[in-house]
Amino acid sequence: MAKTKQERKKDSEVKPGKKTEKKTDKKESFIEEKVPIRLLEYYRKNVIPALMKKFGYKNIMQVPRLKKISINVGCGSAVSDPKILETTVREIEQITGQKPAITKAKKSVSNFKVREGMKIGVMVTLRNARMYEFFDRLVNVSIPRIRDFRGLSDRSFDGRGNYTLGIKEQIIFPEINVDNVNRISGMDITIVTSAKTDEEAFELLKSFGFPIITKQSN
Repeated sequence: MAKTKQERKKDSEVKPGKKTEKKTDKKESFIEEKVPIRLLEYYRKNVIPALMKKFGYKNIMQVPRLKKISINVGCGSAVSDPKILETTVREIEQITGQKPAITKAKKSVSNFKVREGMKIGVMVTLRNARMYEFFDRLVNVSIPRIRDFRGLSDRSFDGRGNYTLGIKEQIIFPEINVDNVNRISGMDITIVTSAKTDEEAFELLKSFGFPIITKQSN
């Protein structure tokens, strides 16, 4: 027998409800299984209250935070040996957990045998979860492995709350197997913050345990 108009209306109301319940269950289970980021939790519970007290912020949105971390590696030797670039891409991907982009020369430089458009470097920009996880490993694992390490200079700020750190050897990162390394290479790590001044950025990074040493001027 054909269904009446009221029966068809009831069926249409029941079907969407079942699908919605399934989607909600998946979403709830995903949230429960998600592992919290240690450094982000520390920022919310400890860093924010400390900075609000020190600088007298009235709104939590005024508190400076990490925005992104950029990693740049120059591969000038890749002009004569393209395999160096492939190795660098693989190493940066192991260190950051994100596939980097290849940078190309903007101008031709005859002295270095570089032509415009040549692949001469690697860069990657980290945000959100990967940024906090990388910064955590950088501060607590990688930097302490630097030979004869005595702290980082407080003069590497750019005047707008951003800090650039130069790494001479990629082998300080535990993700790199020293036995498989054929060439030692360095990198520049730029930590971009939302701080308006270097003083605010200094206190933010120091709150995370970033080993900056204040040098006294003579």
